[in-house]
Amino acid sequence: MPNTSHHDIRNALLARIHAGEWDLGALIPGEAQLADEYGCARTTVNRALQTLAGEGLLVRKRRGGTRITTLPAKQARLDIPVLREQIEAQGAVYGHELFARKLKIPPAPIAKALRLGKGVKALYLETLHRCNQQPYAFDVRWVNQHAVPQVVDASLTDMSINEWLVRRVPFSSGDVAFSAVAATSAVAAALDTTTGTALFAMDRTTWLHDDFITTVTLYYHPGYVLSSSL
Repeated sequence: MPNTSHHDIRNALLARIHAGEWDLGALIPGEAQLADEYGCARTTVNRALQTLAGEGLLVRKRRGGTRITTLPAKQARLDIPVLREQIEAQGAVYGHELFARKLKIPPAPIAKALRLGKGVKALYLETLHRCNQQPYAFDVRWVNQHAVPQVVDASLTDMSINEWLVRRVPFSSGDVAFSAVAATSAVAAALDTTTGTALFAMDRTTWLHDDFITTVTLYYHPGYVLSSSL
């Protein structure tokens, strides 16, 4: 598997777990064996196993190997969506437009969320995601350029910042909050609705270990329905 990422290994192992290849509590092959099997570096396998352990599916013990969890915890899981895939899964046509992109000093709450020092700049972006040429979601985002320096010069014409980060930048954890908000004039204009309209909003901050990656608010067009699985 050339150019195999830890996400690829994580997904391959997850498929094998779901298929029942290993019983609950069973010892799975070691890192070296899995690295040989998938033709990748042992460190890649290690990251994949760490991810699955963090999701409660594996138990790892030094010198004791890695086992399938005997009593997997029930967790509500919300994946970071690629909005293009969400829209295309509905049989609709996706499009996006970059409204704003600049390096600037963020307001104090954002600087705190990204753990940036006073006066340190971050990348600010506004992106409108469309479904069949109609407004779908307005993405207002800050990215920690010091954690993701390549984002500064990234082309975001063919791929939105949402998809670019999901595809290029791993994350270890994050926080998410949902709320109903009244549309400001700027958000209302982007979503082609009226100021004060009640909107579903999602606030999300993600990080990789000690490095905060991005904090974003997604404002969805009126009528949006969130669905997930347990």
